[in-house]
Amino acid sequence: MMKKSIFIQFVIIFSCIVNLNLIFSQEQNFTSCVYKGQEYLIYPHEYSQNPRIQSPFTSDDSKEFIVVQLKNSRYALIPVTVENGSPLLYSYRIDDLFGKDKQLQIDSGDFPTLARTGLHSGIELDSKKMITGFPLSLITYIGRPGRFSDAGFMAADEDILSVLKGDNSIVQKLGLSHPRMARPLFHVWNIILKVKESGRFTRFWDNIPYLYYNDGKIKLDAEGGKGWQISIFQDEIKGRFNINVKTDLTGQEQQFLLKRYSYLNQDQLNELERKLTHIHFSEMAPYYIMRYGFYEGHTKWRTDPIAIAFVFGLKSLEDIDDAFEGRLYDALTNQFTKEKD
Repeated sequence: MMKKSIFIQFVIIFSCIVNLNLIFSQEQNFTSCVYKGQEYLIYPHEYSQNPRIQSPFTSDDSKEFIVVQLKNSRYALIPVTVENGSPLLYSYRIDDLFGKDKQLQIDSGDFPTLARTGLHSGIELDSKKMITGFPLSLITYIGRPGRFSDAGFMAADEDILSVLKGDNSIVQKLGLSHPRMARPLFHVWNIILKVKESGRFTRFWDNIPYLYYNDGKIKLDAEGGKGWQISIFQDEIKGRFNINVKTDLTGQEQQFLLKRYSYLNQDQLNELERKLTHIHFSEMAPYYIMRYGFYEGHTKWRTDPIAIAFVFGLKSLEDIDDAFEGRLYDALTNQFTKEKD
């Protein structure tokens, strides 16, 4: 009986591997795309010069692509379509087999207005007692520093509701939506997945140091961890990667900030620039943002919507500053302190 049980387990695991490999093969089984009637070869094909086409762009058959610069200073077009793809699987038994999973899923059961409009309803949030079937108090407790993670998913004086409300207000002021914010982060994650599928990703990764996005050039580096982080919402979302994206201020943008925020000291100006131009996140972030409108609270893992809008060129610096009426430093640094009962 023992040998039969082991054999059955082996067959199940082997079938999982075969099925996942079939999924990946189906996703990889094209080598070119057509954009505005012109055919382009895609990754792993390399171009000696920048193709000089819009990035991101949508091909004639509705697939999304990003132009990237490789470590060898050549260029490539990488498919990054945001979609409900193959399973997001983290397992030591079937190591490193994970995919796009439910990238378009929004928690419509808990947040019907978010699913319908891309933004939370304040009335719905105020009436909320549970998310994914768990009390808000429990989600807050395990999300605080030193619980599910050392850094935490929110600051010690924040709670899940204050964070959801705070970031919903920020995204509203920017004139954007949570799905719009999640999309560029999914594009970055899907770059990593595509390179992972090609077998060119080791734990320490720097073979695609730059990507082009909305006329900007963004520095990218990523590092895989030994284990994975589980979700405070008790869902299937997990995190294994440290991902960093960073852009540089232009001279004009630097002068704008110096003039607009001349009352800040040098340390505060440096903090303003760092928080505006650099995002440190894991692959949990785009799923959290798309599904719940959750960017994490004010910890080192915060994926600030203002930074997303600036780094990925969704809004200009002047437009972002106008949205916060010249209080951009406060908007980037003030915590979403829990309301007193």
